[in-house]
Amino acid sequence: MLHALDGSAVRRWGEVSVLALTANRAAIDRINVYPVADNDTGTNLLQTMRSALEATGRVRAAEPHVVLTALSEGALHGAAGNSGLLLSQLLRGMAQYAGAEQRMAGRCFGGALERGCELAADAVAEPAEGTMLTVLRAAAGACREQAELPEAVHAATLAAVTALSATTAQRPELASAGVVDAGGRGVVLILDALYAVVCDGQRLVPEVPEEPAGESAPFPRDDSGYAYEVMYLLSGAPFAAARELRERLVRIGDCVSVADAGEDGREAAGTTWAVHVHCDDIGAAIESGVEVGRVHGIRVTRFADQLDEGRERGETPQHGVDSSVSAGRAVLAIARGTELAELFRAEGAGVLTIDGAEPPGARKMLEAVLGTGRRDVLLLPNDERLVEEADNAAAAAVRAGIDAVVIPTAAPVQGLAALAVHDPERRTAEDTVALAEAAAATRHGELVVASGEALTWAGRCRGGDLLGMLDGEVVLIGSDRVKAARDLADRMLSAGGELMTALVPKQAPTALSESLAEHLRRTHPEVELTCYPCGESATELMLGVE
Repeated sequence: MLHALDGSAVRRWGEVSVLALTANRAAIDRINVYPVADNDTGTNLLQTMRSALEATGRVRAAEPHVVLTALSEGALHGAAGNSGLLLSQLLRGMAQYAGAEQRMAGRCFGGALERGCELAADAVAEPAEGTMLTVLRAAAGACREQAELPEAVHAATLAAVTALSATTAQRPELASAGVVDAGGRGVVLILDALYAVVCDGQRLVPEVPEEPAGESAPFPRDDSGYAYEVMYLLSGAPFAAARELRERLVRIGDCVSVADAGEDGREAAGTTWAVHVHCDDIGAAIESGVEVGRVHGIRVTRFADQLDEGRERGETPQHGVDSSVSAGRAVLAIARGTELAELFRAEGAGVLTIDGAEPPGARKMLEAVLGTGRRDVLLLPNDERLVEEADNAAAAAVRAGIDAVVIPTAAPVQGLAALAVHDPERRTAEDTVALAEAAAATRHGELVVASGEALTWAGRCRGGDLLGMLDGEVVLIGSDRVKAARDLADRMLSAGGELMTALVPKQAPTALSESLAEHLRRTHPEVELTCYPCGESATELMLGVE
């Protein structure tokens, strides 16, 4: 349990918040009916928090206010929607209050939360009850006098939960749909993420009382009086001019927010403002900014387009605050290239595709795990170099409430062998063992091109030679691809086997598959060979023997 926040803990808060928002994005989107039923609040909060977290990668300081400042700046520049802009102001206020403190204890956290709430409210031209601001205000008020950090975060989170439940009755739009405020729900998740960081993974959000089950409300209409959401960044505008801009935007639209990234909310050199408005006249909204500063990063969204996308996905508003994660089990495979990805999809797996040379890190794997929407996920890294990162992703998923297990597949052929025995009707523990045993029982080999001269277990090789690899060790050196493929197959079958799988890349000789099949018919007639194209590949051939 933490009794004060340092920079590392603040960064961890950002990471866990991203996990929570990823897992609940769709659920928050579905209950987004106020101020406009455009079904994007969860997506906007997630995009904003991701941008905030990315900004901390450039910070190495240990002080909490430095990391909070990075979070707020990243959130401001990546803010999506009004909810994202308010989140950036919450973080900015917390950074301001933390000052030069080396660590944030309970009272400092309470003051920081209150300052963040003030800045968020100050950014909105016409604050309303039953919104994200209402939930923030309740959280800040509840922890003001708490001296200890765990108690302060506990009080703030529970107060946010209570305030969230009350939002349904505070706004007629929410009462009509039978939902809580979408932005307020995001606040609850973010505070609960901090509670998990402070209290060793414990959560409070499951204590939110569920509303009675019932039929989903009809898909909401766009009840905004305006057609577009306009957002942009504004540089070089003095404080007074930015305030004037906000009043001008109120006259042409609604949901107006103008927030700055200054150190103390006053005019500062180089201040950047984030501007948000719902309107019909896009040109007028942008020109109003041009008159007082430099406009950049313009984003325009047509509400009708968002609603059409939601209808195509069959999304409807949901009651209560249940997680979007559902029961059931998913298998998630990591695959390099589209053809190999399609092969795994055809076998029933979800796929995280590697398109470039850069392998996915633990964070991207984690988001893919959460993106399956299942509580049980079996992860197939399909590359021995990715197993450690997959383990880290699985451990983080477990902390986020997902039972994720890595099946240590060191090559795609082992992943395919594991998928072949997957049975969703089995108990998860039994299925996990079955997949792991199938992968372990599959010997994997590949042909690769040597990058330079080296001494191997099979002798000295030169650059351009073909190396036959068996379970990670060089077992032969050759020059002819077809002959090397036959020799590697013989070496792999010397210990027995009934089924051989070959993944043949695009650059392989045309005759390779046929030659290998003919060779096995003559020398190993008991072995069944299955060949699949795998598109672009760094290897010349991949083989698996079961």
